[in-house]
Formats: sequence, C-alpha cells, structure tokens
Amino acid sequence: MSLRDRLAAEIAAGGPISVAQFMARCLHDPQDGYYATRPALGPEGDFITAPLVSQMFGELIGVWAVACWQALGEPAALRLVEMGPGDGTLMSDLLRAARMAPAFVAAADTWLVETSPPLREKQRRLLGDRVRWAASLDEVPGGAPLILVANELLDCLPARQFVRTATGWAEQVVGLDAEGQLTFGLANAPQLPFPDAPEGAVWEQSAAQESLGRALAARIVQDGGAALLIDYGRDRPGFGDTLQALLRHEKVDPLEGPGEADITVHADFPAVLDAAQAEGARTAILTQGEFLARLGIGERAEALVRARPDKSAVLGRQLNRLVAADQMGELFKAGVIHSPGWTPPAFEAE
Repeated sequence: MSLRDRLAAEIAAGGPISVAQFMARCLHDPQDGYYATRPALGPEGDFITAPLVSQMFGELIGVWAVACWQALGEPAALRLVEMGPGDGTLMSDLLRAARMAPAFVAAADTWLVETSPPLREKQRRLLGDRVRWAASLDEVPGGAPLILVANELLDCLPARQFVRTATGWAEQVVGLDAEGQLTFGLANAPQLPFPDAPEGAVWEQSAAQESLGRALAARIVQDGGAALLIDYGRDRPGFGDTLQALLRHEKVDPLEGPGEADITVHADFPAVLDAAQAEGARTAILTQGEFLARLGIGERAEALVRARPDKSAVLGRQLNRLVAADQMGELFKAGVIHSPGWTPPAFEAE
C-alpha cells in the first residue's frame, strides 16, 4: 500500500491531519518517506543545494569554521558538526579548506547528524572514517565548544499553517474530498496569539524549527561556540503560504504522490533566532550573498580562474548563482547562533 493510500485510510478513520503531520510523514515515513527511502540531490535529482553548485561554498564555510575556532582561543578539543549533511559534499569541501590549519583539524571531533539511511551511505562513501554519525544532536558528546553548520535543514522541519478567514483564524489541514482523494481544508484553530492579518493571509508556525533554535542555543551557551544556519526563508516576521514540493527540479502538487517529492517550507529565521535568544545565546543574520562576500568569495573565484582559465565562464556562473540578488543571494539567509562574549567572522557590524 502506498503512502498516499495509507494516509487516506488513516484520515478516513481518524480525521484530517495538520500540514506539519503531513510533511513529517512525506519526508520521514520509514516505509515510503522521501528522505527515508529516495532522496535525490544534484542535477540529475530533484533539487540542487549550494554545496553542489560550487566547491567555493563549502570551502568558505571551512574558512569560517577555522576563523571561529581561532576567535574562541584555538581550543584543543572541538565538536565540528553538520546537521542535514546531504551527500557529504559540504563537509568534504569544508575539511579540505580546513587543512590550512592543521591544529584545527587535529582538534576537531567531526560528526554528521543524519537520519536518512540512503544519505548516510553516500556520506560514508565520500568521507570514510573522517567523521562519525549521530541520529540527533543529543547523541553528539558535549564538553567542548561546538561549531555547527546546517545548510537547508530548517526548510525540511514541519510547519503548521493557519489561514485568516472572514470569521477568524482557522488551521489548514489535509483531509479527503468526496472521491477519497487528499485535499486541503480548514479546521478550528487552537487558541494561539495570532497576529493581525487581512482575510486570506497564511501564517506558518514551526515548533520543530523553534525547538532546534532552543536546543542549539542551550548547547552553545553551555559549551561555547557557534551554529551557522543557511536556508531560504524570511529574515523578518511575515505571512505567506510557502509549502512546496520539488520533483526533478519542478514544483509539483504537494498532495500528489506523498513521499515521492521533496516537500519544504521557508525557514522562519525570526522565530528560530528569538528562541535561541530566549536561552541566552546571541544571534545575527545576513543574506547568503552578504555572508559569502564578507568571507571573500569574489577573491576565491578569481584565484580559481587564475588556476583554471578554461573554467572562467563556469566559475562565473557558479558565483552568480550563489550571490546574485535574483539567484540565491537574497532569498537565502545565513543566521548564526553563538555564545556571548564574541562575534563570529562575517557577522561583525560594519
């Protein structure tokens, strides 16, 4: 029985489910979930992430990680962690760039937080015994400063959706139509502090994203360090239906073929960073374009062109994709959660 059929049967028996519940099942159902069974990254897959656009992205994250370690006083022990590491490309590029600081490499106890068996296997083939794996951040040992990176993780964390109707707020849910097909509908909304909004406005709330912000902050306040979160999303509170499903780089109906496509919502950076601040951490945010520019991506691109003039056009396209305002540069944000008393590189006030 397909995931769609199982969901339909469960909804018929128990009633509609929230958008957050639907997302979680589509992505992580052990039998048919997208990440549990068939994640497809890269040009031949369903979507492409920044590390797969260019080696420059992961290399600059490596430069950033080393600079953080130096700013923290070059501790002899360090937890270097990536959450949601995809196929391992970002960590591979990060570690290659980090070789410029052998003491950093020696200090770093490197972990990948990954729940997808197919992706763990890809990471293992690429990274070998240079890393260890955990199913959650809680499994990564504490007791040392943390430098953590998560690229396009927040958007995969489930969110509920609420719609402003003529009579008040309602929750958007997934139910069944008269023919037994999955469909969106509205249900009574819980008593939450809803913002003022015009009729038709959609407000998304992700308890999972906020929980991650709190967990990262608690760890960082205790052990020191920084967490870098890069994702597409908003840097100020706002409304909008951002639920989308991608299959072979095309947007498809999220209700069509549950588990067959990647399904996401925009990262809610204000909620994540507010949750982190409530735990005593400090935060800051830039656009991806600003973040990479401050780390010197222009100079890195020029160096690569000097080494490989025949790749000049390709490198130019890669640079544009990562930093241009009409590409990833403005839509993607780089948020940082860090311990008090210092500011991570690139996030210093100019």
